[in-house]
Amino acid sequence: MLSNFQIYCKLGLLHIADLRAYDHIVFLVALCAAYTLRSWKKLLVLVTAFTVGHSLTLALAALHVISPPARWVELLIPVTIIVTAAYNLSTLERNLQAMKIKYLSALLFGLIHGMGFSSYFRSLLGQKSEIVAPLFAFNIGIEVGQLLIVAALMAITFVVVEIFKIRHRYWSIFLSVLAIVVAVGLIVPQLIEL
Repeated sequence: MLSNFQIYCKLGLLHIADLRAYDHIVFLVALCAAYTLRSWKKLLVLVTAFTVGHSLTLALAALHVISPPARWVELLIPVTIIVTAAYNLSTLERNLQAMKIKYLSALLFGLIHGMGFSSYFRSLLGQKSEIVAPLFAFNIGIEVGQLLIVAALMAITFVVVEIFKIRHRYWSIFLSVLAIVVAVGLIVPQLIEL
């Protein structure tokens, strides 16, 4: 029988891997598009900044410290995808200043994505008064799922770049444009409802 920790961890993992809620996966595609396995340390720092951001707002929302309107969060999530992908397209150099901007934006965009997880997490909790352990377990599940997605993306990138010999810049452009197209598809219905 699964413990409460295992249940919430599994729910976090399943939530991040849910293909019906693919906006987070598309964001990870945009975030990872500019990287190869050779730059895994930079990517790890970037994903960690994103994780810190969304873990923080998920905790604040679960504790009812913040209560963002779901409509605006659902609108902002595709915007984060578009901005991240557009930054990939516009930045040819990977200098220190560009990396600082990318890390800061990953942290800020993580805050927005954490708000997106918060309503689902609160519905899981119901009226429970103890939320620290479930919150921690749910975050662990999300992070494991996120790392699996990033690992899969890096494996695909390795195959495309190293085996099929497609220039990484072209692959990055392809993934970034694809992410923008999907994000526009997510944002248009949101704009129509406003």
